[in-house]
Amino acid sequence: MVRLLGVQLPDEGRVEYALTLVYGVGWTTSAKILDQVKVDKHKYVKELNEEEIKKIAEFIDKNYKVEGELREKLAGDLKRLREIGNYRGSRHAKNLPVRGQRTRSNARTKRGKRKTVGALRKETWAKMEQGKTGATASADAKPEAKSTK
Repeated sequence: MVRLLGVQLPDEGRVEYALTLVYGVGWTTSAKILDQVKVDKHKYVKELNEEEIKKIAEFIDKNYKVEGELREKLAGDLKRLREIGNYRGSRHAKNLPVRGQRTRSNARTKRGKRKTVGALRKETWAKMEQGKTGATASADAKPEAKSTK
């Protein structure tokens, strides 16, 4: 396995695909990189020699922000938005959609699993209240019983 910019690239994958495993490099960027470095994108990773690997790594390092550097930049951008009191920053902080999407019926990916909140029937509410008061009453009674003995 070839290690490139801290990422293990699978030997059985093509170079064009393998580069997309690096955070910050997609299909288009991968194709551009390979064209610039003049490496055949249909080659498999195991067919690359040391010189080609070195060329690819140097080119990416020189021209693109990837992996940790890119993650730090994105985190810094979000932190800046929160600090200046921006609306987008507040939406990020509350874990809600940032770009104007509706939240009444959708946004499940961002907001998480549904939590049902609604009206209860009078009987159900009474049972819940009775269970609470009964539990607190029994909890209060037990310590008194222990103190008298």
